[in-house]
Amino acid sequence: MASAEQQQLEFPCVDLLAERQRALDGGPEPAYDRVVTGYELFRHQGDPLRMDHGGQLAEFQLAYETWGRLAADKSNAILLHTGLSASSHARSHAKNAAAGWWEKFIGPGRPLDTDKFFIICTNMLGGCYGSTGPSSINPVTGERYATRFPMLTIFDIVRAQFCLLDHLGIGRLHASVGASMGGMQSLAAAALFPERVGRLITISACARSHPYSIALRHTQRQVLMSDPNWNKGHYYGGIPPHIGMKIATITYRSGPEWERRFGRKRSDDTIEPTMCPDFLIETYLDHQGERFCLQYDANSLLYLSKAMDMFDLSASAQQRVNDKRHSSVDDLADLIRGMAPIQMPTLVLGVQSDLLFPHWQQREIAQCLRKAGNRMVTHYELDAIYGHDTFLIDVVTVGAAVKGHLENQLA
Repeated sequence: MASAEQQQLEFPCVDLLAERQRALDGGPEPAYDRVVTGYELFRHQGDPLRMDHGGQLAEFQLAYETWGRLAADKSNAILLHTGLSASSHARSHAKNAAAGWWEKFIGPGRPLDTDKFFIICTNMLGGCYGSTGPSSINPVTGERYATRFPMLTIFDIVRAQFCLLDHLGIGRLHASVGASMGGMQSLAAAALFPERVGRLITISACARSHPYSIALRHTQRQVLMSDPNWNKGHYYGGIPPHIGMKIATITYRSGPEWERRFGRKRSDDTIEPTMCPDFLIETYLDHQGERFCLQYDANSLLYLSKAMDMFDLSASAQQRVNDKRHSSVDDLADLIRGMAPIQMPTLVLGVQSDLLFPHWQQREIAQCLRKAGNRMVTHYELDAIYGHDTFLIDVVTVGAAVKGHLENQLA
């Protein structure tokens, strides 16, 4: 007997995607095109910023925000470096009452104590929240840079920040503090300007990107660039590449946290499963991706994630960039030589559940610093379930370690 003809599966999520695309075509405009005011702007003009990979910016601007009061001798400044997609708005203040991305860590009596310190946070070069990046207008052409923006490195980002410090008259920082990509910047600041950094804190970061992390970010970029709306980076004024942005949210949290939040729960147990999102974790990722595409510029994600991949504090890697020549050296001793300038008191934090920056990478930072002669390295591995985002969530544990390091034997 012939079997009954199988019915074609339905794909409601594909139909919904078409509806979303039509909605995006008519608005709303992306959040990075209408950034809430409240930040200050530093405009660098005159000498161009020469980039490590050969490009240059004739001029650039950095959005920044500050908290606390700068001491008369300007000795109490802390430079707070952000993760990839964060703005300069780390904490609420009179000009912007919205909660910041490190709201509970900054303030009177908090880990970054505004009764003692003057905290500066920038939206990094290449970002999209007020600082010059791919979505900015190129003053030479009058059009958006898009993918004509020069390739940049973590070191380029840090040099731009130190231009701001020069503008503010701050010769030496009390501390350089950062987590995730900000932790890379914090290390780079200490390596590039050791005489200008008093203390160092790096959380959930690495001294050089390793293959696993590079593979994750490469996959994110490939999916994003395969989105037809990306259009080789020239999508401004049209539909942003919202499909490809979804995968960018996967690596920030951990399996244990998702197990606790979602388990294997389905959004509706009464309907038959389809190839579309059924599980709560699927709908969560779907929703987060749609939000992210309107909150953050896809080109900024591409440029900055590539800068993370290229980050390497090894002495030969820094020499290659400086001299534009190649070297076959690639070993631990080389990394130790590259980190030798970092001799200030240093706090290194890692998280055992971190997928994006596995905790052995922070262990490598601490070990290399010690082997390079730094006798003031403190290293903790945190047993938290929140994965890479622990530095945003665990105020008690992370905050206590940060506060202790900043205030220990405070002069």
